[in-house]
Amino acid sequence: MDRIKKVTKLTENPFLNLFELDARKPNGKAFKYYLASRGDGEDMKIYTHRDDPEGVVIYGVTGEKNDHIVLVRQYRYPINGYIYEFPAGLVDGNEDPQMTGVREFKEETGMDFALYTGGNGYWRKPFYTTVGLTDESVEPVYGFASGRPSRDFMEESEDIETVIADKEEVRRILREERVAMKCALLLMQFLASDPGQPFAFLDR
Repeated sequence: MDRIKKVTKLTENPFLNLFELDARKPNGKAFKYYLASRGDGEDMKIYTHRDDPEGVVIYGVTGEKNDHIVLVRQYRYPINGYIYEFPAGLVDGNEDPQMTGVREFKEETGMDFALYTGGNGYWRKPFYTTVGLTDESVEPVYGFASGRPSRDFMEESEDIETVIADKEEVRRILREERVAMKCALLLMQFLASDPGQPFAFLDR
């Protein structure tokens, strides 16, 4: 049974819009469902059933032994406060998500980023964020960060502080600070990583 009968766009915004669905419950009864999507029309996942990522989350290690992780502490309007995240951003048109990672890392942190291409493929597939609210999926990008943090490449609307953390600081952040879920889960992988082998978990 086709559970979605009609999709109506309710807003006209450049990056994210609200949609109303005429939907059916498992028992066939009609009801309204609302979702936010970066797509519009036929490219929405309701129609395509593809998992193409709208964005990326960027896992960058740094330091002589690659034993530090690069985070951002960013002001987010929905919570009217700061939260720890990984650098992240939107895929621009038909841009390759890995290249999105390199570009966005530079824009948000001012640092350079060299891709790590090893590891099993399932660590690199797009994953959904908050699927009860949005159809957005993000692809993780892994690599090595170098250089000094800078605010020179940020957009005017961004309020971001780059944080370079060792494992002790990561434990403190997880205990005491607001942390985005996808960041928290990847930080647990960082804490479990072996010295000198920051991406060993990608091969497991």
